[in-house]
Amino acid sequence: MLEKVNLNEEFSKEDYKRVLPGLQRRLYDLEKACWDNKVASILVFEGWDAAGKGSAIATLTERLDPRGFKLHAIRAPRTHEQSYPWLWRFWLRTPNAGEMAIFDHSWYGRVLVERVEGLVSEEEWRAAYRDIVEFERMLAEDGTVIIKFWLHIGKKEQKKRFKALENDPLESWRVTPEDWARHRKYGEYLEAAEQMLELTETEHGPWTIVEATCRWHARRKIFDTVIRALEARLGEAAPPVRAVAKDDRRDVELREAMDKVERAVARRK
Repeated sequence: MLEKVNLNEEFSKEDYKRVLPGLQRRLYDLEKACWDNKVASILVFEGWDAAGKGSAIATLTERLDPRGFKLHAIRAPRTHEQSYPWLWRFWLRTPNAGEMAIFDHSWYGRVLVERVEGLVSEEEWRAAYRDIVEFERMLAEDGTVIIKFWLHIGKKEQKKRFKALENDPLESWRVTPEDWARHRKYGEYLEAAEQMLELTETEHGPWTIVEATCRWHARRKIFDTVIRALEARLGEAAPPVRAVAKDDRRDVELREAMDKVERAVARRK
């Protein structure tokens, strides 16, 4: 499945900068409408290390009202969490009515990292598929919108990004020996990911595979997917699309100026 994904999808940086203000404004309006109509939503971000999950989430939430969403960066369960049923810590993070919960990694770690690294038994990770589908079904039946992303890049692209990060003094800390160890097991993770996508693809919790070689294409697709899902859930309660704001050009110009400043600072280092 994933091997057939076209990883050469592109979207120019110039076009991305042009459409970004409108996408962020539309998502802000939908966030407000979801709050007013008590529509909860969950955004799940899974994918390869260095595929751009963190930067995509940062852009997605840049212009949202921080009172309306919570970001959960999921790591390995702590000692006391291991004494509870494995989904317990995720139930605690489900959103209240009207809120958006964003997961940078999620309960899918059970059938990815924990499976491949042998942290759980085969019986446990196989049973997790049923647990996950039931977990998401209960949330969806309670009215929660579930949007799941798999950010996909090839093995060569991942290696290229790791090398680029290691060569940057300010970013090298982000690449760890564990990242390289997972990179060497790319084939095993690919098999686990494909099985995960197949067994947890449901009407109430569909997956969106994001071709993430081009970051601009990836972010545009993520915005479009979230916007469409929230509009569909809100129906007639969805706010009308605002006309292009007169200050959109000013917004683009401000972003360009900030980029120039950042590049100038980087050159002086």
